[in-house]
Amino acid sequence: MPQLVLVRHGQSEWNLQNRFTGWWDVDLTEKGIEEAKAAGVLMTEKGVDHDICFTSFQTRAIKTLNLALDEMDRLWLPVEKHWRLNERHYGGLTGLNKQETREKHGDEQVHIWRRSFDTPPPEMETGSEYDLSGDRRYEGVPVPKSESLKLTIERVLPYWEERIAPALKKGQRVLISAHGNSLRALVKHLSRIPDDEITSLEIPTGQPIVYDLDGDLAARDRYYLSER
Repeated sequence: MPQLVLVRHGQSEWNLQNRFTGWWDVDLTEKGIEEAKAAGVLMTEKGVDHDICFTSFQTRAIKTLNLALDEMDRLWLPVEKHWRLNERHYGGLTGLNKQETREKHGDEQVHIWRRSFDTPPPEMETGSEYDLSGDRRYEGVPVPKSESLKLTIERVLPYWEERIAPALKKGQRVLISAHGNSLRALVKHLSRIPDDEITSLEIPTGQPIVYDLDGDLAARDRYYLSER
């Protein structure tokens, strides 16, 4: 029975500062480092092992994966990185403090930008200090100017179908270290969660989510490893 484990990166510096992060690259806090290590310890204690790992191009997810694997004595596992597992792009909101943004634009508007399924935030202006279109890691990548959750799902799922699902179908145990919204995309797909319900799903940092799948990759069970 194929097994998939999803881990949202540990607390990041901008999580702590309550800022919209998206594709901008920020590091883990000390708490985030401890969360990542604790995830590795928990997986070891529960006897959860992996054959291949996937992560994004973003430091906070990569470091979370490496820290967890180090605790598991599994740093030698193959790891594939891809931009399609990046966090949702928050466009012109990137870098802004969430509370200050609410005070400026109102709670209702910010709630729509953050939690609607298909309404993206304002686009990032070309030349913004947070514009990554010239970043070397994204050479040849269609860097978005803003994304809704719907658009995030549309760019995550092709990677799932092309790379991750085939690994699971071959019987490989898969670990994915990614972000709140790229993981929402996978959870929505696997658990068949309706559009109007997925936006309220919270994925906590550093908590491994386990999927037991059948041969067709339909979800037989989904649970937080800490609860088993």
